[in-house]
Amino acid sequence: MIQLENVFKFYRSGTHVKIVLDHVSTVFQSGRSYGLLGVNGAGKSTTIRLIAGTALPNAGRVRRSVRVSWPLGLSSGFHPMMTGRENVKFAARVYGEDVRKVTEFVEDFAELGDYMDVPVKTYSSGMGARLAYGLSMAIEFECYLIDETLAVGDARFAARCKQVFDHRRARADVIVVSHSMQTIKEYCDHAAVLVDGKLMMFDSVDKAIEVYNRLNR
Repeated sequence: MIQLENVFKFYRSGTHVKIVLDHVSTVFQSGRSYGLLGVNGAGKSTTIRLIAGTALPNAGRVRRSVRVSWPLGLSSGFHPMMTGRENVKFAARVYGEDVRKVTEFVEDFAELGDYMDVPVKTYSSGMGARLAYGLSMAIEFECYLIDETLAVGDARFAARCKQVFDHRRARADVIVVSHSMQTIKEYCDHAAVLVDGKLMMFDSVDKAIEVYNRLNR
């Protein structure tokens, strides 16, 4: 279960204040997978980062009773001066995983070859995404967070991503941000719509999509 307790999140830019979550209290129940919908700029990615713990609320709390991933494919958490291998080993230790097992999985999955042993700052964006996706799949989570990125790389590599992810999600929940309603319907059985700092929860994905479509006209 992931619980938001009176969460308030805003950003200030000059004299403008953007409120993402306006003292929101809600629960993402275990055993369910949620789509997160909202028009551009509503704050969906920020909400995902709050759930992941990579961003903090200005007020309120986010409680997690399950092991939650970082957003799939997110490479911004890597230390740029460390090599890919060093970053992977560090993450494995933080999560209490078998370092050798995780490293071998990522090395095989990401297909970076010698680049595993050079600093991440030299990586292209695609290479960073492959390393991040491989690490996400190497560590089993109870809830995976997806912010538009279900797969990375060319068609062959993207197919590998989907195959491994489908295997993982058979035993885990997901929270998905996507502008593709087909993706939301495929992966989710519940949904939420973010609008004007409020998070409206729906038991029906179709109902959430209907509300989202009205907002997006």
